[in-house]
Amino acid sequence: MIALLEQMNFWHWVAFGLALLLLELLGTAGYLLWLGVSAVLVGLLLSFLPLSWPLQWLTFAVFSLFTTWLWWRYQSKKDRAEDEGRTLNKRSEQLIGQVSVLDEPLAAGTGRMRLGDTTWLVRTDVALEAGILVEVIDVDGIMLIIQPKAQK
Repeated sequence: MIALLEQMNFWHWVAFGLALLLLELLGTAGYLLWLGVSAVLVGLLLSFLPLSWPLQWLTFAVFSLFTTWLWWRYQSKKDRAEDEGRTLNKRSEQLIGQVSVLDEPLAAGTGRMRLGDTTWLVRTDVALEAGILVEVIDVDGIMLIIQPKAQK
């Protein structure tokens, strides 16, 4: 086994990297992508520098960890930025902009209002009469902030 490892040259690493990249095309969701890129990088490095087989595998491991970490860092920032704009599973935030008819009069301050199939805790700066259109303009925890809908 050691004799086989000692005979590895840059073509073996490039072929190994290309095989990993081809396997990535089968749908491994990126798991083999960075390993394949790392193997190709080791092959390119080995074409310029003579490295012993343990150093080749160590270089492959370091490249694999580094490229995977770089991708994770990039993807993590991108996912976090995209998640901030989503309202999926945030029912109260989905209600922002929704217009409804007020069933009962509401004094300035806090009160309750029926919106859809749920009664919500609401807050308003002005007293509101029953039967007017109100719009949800913001959410504060579980409390909806409402205001009278401007008539056009």
